[in-house]
Amino acid sequence: MATKMQLTPEQQSILNGEQGETMAKVLKTLVMYGEAFGAEKMVPVTSEKGHLVTSFDLKAMKAVYELMDQLIEAGAVSGQPFSVDPKPLDPQVPANFLERLVFKKFMYTQQENYDAQLKKLGLLSENAYTCACYLEEVGNTPEKGDILSWAESSAVVYANSVLGARCNRNSGIIELFGSIAGYVPCFGLLTDEGRKATWIVEVKTEKMPEAQVLGSAIGMKVLEEVPYIKGLDRWLGKELNKQNKAYLKDFGAATASNGAVGLYHVENLTPEAVEQGEKLIAPGAKTYVIDDAELERIKNGYPVVWKNPDARPRLCFVGCPHLTYDQLISWTEQVEAKLKENGRARVVIPTVFTAPPAVVEKFEKTPYAPRLKATGVILSYICPLMYMNNPIAAKKPVITNSNKLRTYTTARYYTDAEILDSITKGVQ
Repeated sequence: MATKMQLTPEQQSILNGEQGETMAKVLKTLVMYGEAFGAEKMVPVTSEKGHLVTSFDLKAMKAVYELMDQLIEAGAVSGQPFSVDPKPLDPQVPANFLERLVFKKFMYTQQENYDAQLKKLGLLSENAYTCACYLEEVGNTPEKGDILSWAESSAVVYANSVLGARCNRNSGIIELFGSIAGYVPCFGLLTDEGRKATWIVEVKTEKMPEAQVLGSAIGMKVLEEVPYIKGLDRWLGKELNKQNKAYLKDFGAATASNGAVGLYHVENLTPEAVEQGEKLIAPGAKTYVIDDAELERIKNGYPVVWKNPDARPRLCFVGCPHLTYDQLISWTEQVEAKLKENGRARVVIPTVFTAPPAVVEKFEKTPYAPRLKATGVILSYICPLMYMNNPIAAKKPVITNSNKLRTYTTARYYTDAEILDSITKGVQ
């Protein structure tokens, strides 16, 4: 196959079929993908582990599962063990008879078969189902400068921004092909030029901005471009500690879902901004000023798509992306305190906290686990988005503190404080 891209002898041999027809098709797909974005070469994937976004079985994705079988049969499995996005179902999560029927009989009918395919392709472990694969408990934290082949938007933006790894916003199958071939096309966020900021965001709030709303505002303004954020260090400081990483996790997920941000720089905080400062800002960068009024305007502009806007919430999801271990502890303490303040023992709205299986396992070994259970909150490994991705669940009035879940489903966004009020005393 003749290409515009300059390939190494090894890459060309794969393309010529010397490792079999299936591997040739895998690399050909990557070459065509790269050429569509102007890539002139392929570069090696250098991370130790990969990540897949397709964790769920749906009949509409039959072609994906047939492709997986072809890859397995040809021995074209991932060169990296990989984690994968969360599973779609958990029997602990509240669902009525009709919802369970839809899940089991019409949507996720072949989940066990698909899980078996993932194991054969190179699944990292039984506990490796999470959108927050970069958390230390999961065991898939890239190093600074690593080249990745990922697609999960919240993981890509975190890896690029907080960890200083390099990854484009790929599609689901492209990410797998990159892990199989060991190469990805070099363009966009893999290049120094592509990581330059074309927006300057000045945070001028008088109080700590809600991570999800700030991320939403920036995502909707800059879309797929790279922002350089000034003034946030006033609230976060200059240390990438666990608390700040959790904040940036949630902030980044909102920028990636409410826009298409794959990388952001926070002055004095994220690795490249600390090293290079304003040298990261491209000539002619535009400016966006965010104050408290702007954040309130953004939040008030979110549409309420419930059939009855005044309906009482019937379910609450916290943890999209998945919660960290420290966030679970913090939420447990906050729920306990609010229940005590309101003279209640248990939450008044069915509430689900979601976290990676490995984090859930760690948390359940602590005294906090029975305390959280006593409040009535359910702890799950589920993907809230996949739970709500059907017409039956979509009719349910669900609240969340996730701007990603709000964007992709009918869930209604509440701030953390509003969530606490709602689940402990029923205030909307």
